[in-house]
Amino acid sequence: MPANNGNHNPEAGSTAAGFSGSARPNQRYWFHILAQGTPAARNVHAARLAGKAWQQGDRVCILCDTEQHATELDDLLWSYSPDAFIPHSLMTDAPPCTADRVGIMFSPPAARDWDTVIVLASTLPPDADTFKRLALIAHNDPQMLEQARSHFKQLRALGIEPSVHDQRK
Repeated sequence: MPANNGNHNPEAGSTAAGFSGSARPNQRYWFHILAQGTPAARNVHAARLAGKAWQQGDRVCILCDTEQHATELDDLLWSYSPDAFIPHSLMTDAPPCTADRVGIMFSPPAARDWDTVIVLASTLPPDADTFKRLALIAHNDPQMLEQARSHFKQLRALGIEPSVHDQRK
């Protein structure tokens, strides 16, 4: 099990992304279901979560399915906030950890390299239960919600009970 890096108090029930829920001490798993029904809203939410986690000292990976999606997120992070800059790298392979504390990838990340992984990919990383913090984001679309249900079931099969933050309510 990964060790706590000292940036988070597991007893407090919250982390850099500002949400609680855990299957194991020092690990947190969340599902964010957005009220909006667009992929753009999902990207903006991922940028917001990445910015929060980065500001609190986390190394953050945003996992995408394709290079095109990773490039879209790269462009978004360059212009996300006029008041802040989130230093990041677009990583085309699963290389050793980048010097930047935020990486955008479209190949599975290594749990040892990242504190927070934001999953926008259609499949979970093979070792999803080993990450310190894992956030999955779904926009309000029938196909996306079905994918989220599948991810939820996979995490439960691994013994993880993720917190669900449903903004549709």
